[in-house]
Amino acid sequence: MIKTCVSSYSFGWHADESQLGIMGVIEKAKELGFDGIEFTENEFTTLDKAHLIRDKCEEVGITPVNFCIGGNLALENEDELNREIARIKEMVDICALMGAPMMRHDVAYGPFKRTYNTGYDAAIPYIAKGAREIAEYAESKGIRTMTENHGFFSQDALRVEKLVNAVNHRNFGALIDIGNFMCADEDPTHSVGIMTPYAFHVHCKDFYFKSGAEFSPGDGWIVTRSGNYLRGSIIGFGSAKAAQSIGVLKRSGFDGYMSIEFEGGDDVFWALEQGLKNLKRFLEL
Repeated sequence: MIKTCVSSYSFGWHADESQLGIMGVIEKAKELGFDGIEFTENEFTTLDKAHLIRDKCEEVGITPVNFCIGGNLALENEDELNREIARIKEMVDICALMGAPMMRHDVAYGPFKRTYNTGYDAAIPYIAKGAREIAEYAESKGIRTMTENHGFFSQDALRVEKLVNAVNHRNFGALIDIGNFMCADEDPTHSVGIMTPYAFHVHCKDFYFKSGAEFSPGDGWIVTRSGNYLRGSIIGFGSAKAAQSIGVLKRSGFDGYMSIEFEGGDDVFWALEQGLKNLKRFLEL
């Protein structure tokens, strides 16, 4: 049965310790009605503090689902790559202490920095080597690792599929972000359909869309790879075809968590309330 989740990232500045803080965010996520919560790196995601997140989730009755971290495995220099692999393994240890069964790590921050071939195919052997080693280590800790269609360079469905197959490990899969495919100017429903066989976890994100043929709409919009404009929206309010994409995942047999990741300009709590209502409604279609 698919369950609902929310990313701590969705709470924006409210997650700051001068506001709700991460413990208050956990309480608020439960109050809003989410089954689970996932976390991005913060001052509590350290080896000496991660258990506080686990304990707080247990106290309020919400499941810690996933830990999202940065990472760059597109490194040709062997020493640099090995240092990054070691760092991400340390984050796996933190994830285990947090009590989350999954961890998403980024695989590249941008185009492969090589003098003669900077393409995705050239980067895959380096990324796959690191991701496989991390996946093997994480398996020993009971943690599943994932890549996300995220960061422009590793964002297209076919690129991410190629990477997952190159890693070729049962403990490594995909975090499918419905909205993020739009950053690579892909139709989310088509891309979700490609990626469903690899799905460990799902981000339900939505974007308003404006054609790049029009004038820039101004602040708060991001530019896609092909020069279109996107702005974060409440699930179901934008152009990511969230209901259809969720339907594709349901028909594929996906039965994990679907996590709202909101990055729009609306009031956060209202946006998450409305997003959760829509997510539940889409799951019933």
